[in-house]
Amino acid sequence: MLVGYMRVSSADERQSVDLQRDALIAAGVDARHIHSDKASGARDDRPGLKTCLAWLKEGDTLVVWKLDRLGRSLSHLLDIIGDFRERGIAFRSLTEHMDTATAQGELLFSMFGALAQYERALTRERVMAGLAAARRRGRRGGRPPAIHAEKIAAITVALEGGASKAAICRNFGVPRSTLIDTLARIGWTPPGRT
Repeated sequence: MLVGYMRVSSADERQSVDLQRDALIAAGVDARHIHSDKASGARDDRPGLKTCLAWLKEGDTLVVWKLDRLGRSLSHLLDIIGDFRERGIAFRSLTEHMDTATAQGELLFSMFGALAQYERALTRERVMAGLAAARRRGRRGGRPPAIHAEKIAAITVALEGGASKAAICRNFGVPRSTLIDTLARIGWTPPGRT
């Protein structure tokens, strides 16, 4: 069965799925088997896409008007297509004339996968080189502490004096999870527990 998916980037009435719907129907997709979203491609939680992916079964073919209608990035698109391979589902993009049911389509997606992997490796190399350069200049990365050292000292004194964590949170204006994480990070243990 041919199943279609279409998407426009916003709910703005100026953007319409009519062009995509017409192309999908012309490609043989039954209008009853077309799923759609009005959402940015960067969103993971597109309800139409989730429904569409759940609807597909072995032997089906997902048809889109253009590759960018389906995936938010090349790696996201490759993840979806990889899932299709495992489930025995084919993929076809009308604009790019790509069909994973053909040898040429399969080759093209394999090349995309290799390029995406290469891009991830290059990005990782650049990040690691940047971190190493920053360390050589004496800079440390990471998030700044949620509670400054002076406040931590006052909190530990209060805790050792018998104050409850709830009272500390109220008096020092610190969320409980932040207090617990900070105490664990500095290795503080209640008096009498060593």
